[in-house]
Amino acid sequence: MEQSKGEESSLFYLDDLKIGQRFVSGSHTMDEAEIKAFAAKFDPQPFHLDDESAKDSLFGGLAASGWHTASITMKLLVEGGAPLAGGVIGAGGEVAWPRPTRPGDRLQVESEIIDIKPSRSRPERGMVTVRSETRNQRGEVVQILTAKLVVARRPASSV
Repeated sequence: MEQSKGEESSLFYLDDLKIGQRFVSGSHTMDEAEIKAFAAKFDPQPFHLDDESAKDSLFGGLAASGWHTASITMKLLVEGGAPLAGGVIGAGGEVAWPRPTRPGDRLQVESEIIDIKPSRSRPERGMVTVRSETRNQRGEVVQILTAKLVVARRPASSV
């Protein structure tokens, strides 16, 4: 089951989710000015700020901060790439950046539910593990995020 941003959808509670269920976000195009502005404020390293310095770096050219890529991933998840009731609430995870994000890259997030655990002590919620791959316009993975998310259970009907 794939859920795309453009489709008419509702929010998913823990009870609605299935292992293997997939979601696809909208997209966001990174531009050079945005990459440099984020870096200047949050990750001021030469390979994120200056084209010439970046050419001689490990990246071989201007690259967005991994934390910038992570921020865009979160934006895309919140805007519909992870339509969870109560929001996208993280409880930990792992992140990897297998290749750099470049100016002009159009990012999109593809997520898959890989584990679901209802809480024993908190019956109103549970923990869902989601693997999200952020890909550029060529389908290359620029970030892998495996996150544990707190997800609400469907409220009991008051009939």
